[in-house]
Formats: sequence, C-alpha cells, structure tokens
Amino acid sequence: MPRVSEEHLIARREQILDAARVCFLSKGLHNTSMQDLIQEAGLSVGAVYRYFKSKNEIIVAIAGTVVGTVQEHIDEVAGRRLPLADSMSVVLEAIDQQLGPGGFLPVALQVWSEATIDPTIGAIVKDRYEALRSSIRALVVHAVEDGELAPETDVDATTAVLYGMLPGYALQRMLTGLPDKATYMTGVRALISRR
Repeated sequence: MPRVSEEHLIARREQILDAARVCFLSKGLHNTSMQDLIQEAGLSVGAVYRYFKSKNEIIVAIAGTVVGTVQEHIDEVAGRRLPLADSMSVVLEAIDQQLGPGGFLPVALQVWSEATIDPTIGAIVKDRYEALRSSIRALVVHAVEDGELAPETDVDATTAVLYGMLPGYALQRMLTGLPDKATYMTGVRALISRR
C-alpha cells in the first residue's frame, strides 16, 4: 500500500476543519453531529476519525488555529518594535482578517461559549489564550523599554487590559458591526497616550 504524502494529510485535515466551520456556523456547535461533519467533508467515517476522534478534538483544533494565527501575527509585530498604538493597530488587522469570510472568529465565539460549560474545552482554551497573552506582554515590555510607557508600569496589569481589547474589538464587530478599526484605534490611542 503506497504511503500518503504529508501534503495530502494536511489537506485532508484542513478539509475536515473547513467542513466543521461550515457546520458550526450553520447549525451551531451543539446541533452539529459528527455525522454532519463527515457528510459536509465528503469523506468516509474512517477518514474523518483518522484525524479526529471526537467533535471536541475538532473544536480544540479550531481554537488552536485561531490562536496560532493571531499569535504568529502578534509575535511578528512585536519583532518590529513599533510604538504601542501602532502595534495594536497592526494586530487588529489580524482580527479583521479572521472576522471576514473564511475567518475563524465567528466559530471562536461558539468555542468560547462552550469553554464556559465544558471543562475539557475550557482547559484547552485557557492554555491557548494564556499563550496569546504572553505575546501581547512582549508589546508592553517593549513599550516600557523604549520609554513609551513609564518605567514603573505594571507590565502584567497593562498586558491584561491590552489583551482584553482584542476580544472586545472582535465581539463588538461580530455582534454589532461597529466600531470600525479607525474609531477603535482612536480610543486605544487616547487610553495609552502619556500626557
């Protein structure tokens, strides 16, 4: 029997995750069954279960994809050592990309909800989002080192607030369509300016 290429395995896994996203967006997390996912993916039962043993594993993979994509973006921004407000503006670009067609944030909203009632998903989401917070922390550390924030700034407290701005922006955009990024950044700049 010929071996399957790594590219094929990755493509099949993404096919299943794409099917899950479609199902979760149309039926909701709770109303989607593994059979729904299998049918949407157009694969056999065995093919789907080769990659994911349960719906929870798929949810975890989606959570990891969302966080991983945003975290890579934040880490790249941190490496540029831009002023803090400029960094936050560029980070919000990643949020906007994940809100659009094909983005994972509408599904992430359902995952966040599930994390509050399912301890297994809650633990995994907590782990992923703590890693994301550490990436935001690098932006704050750079702002202190560069003199943009006061030397006595409580880095962890400031990180918690800046980190909260990301899902705050995403939730407002998903639920109301507002504010636009320019308006949001006006508020961010007002909050972090040293006058």
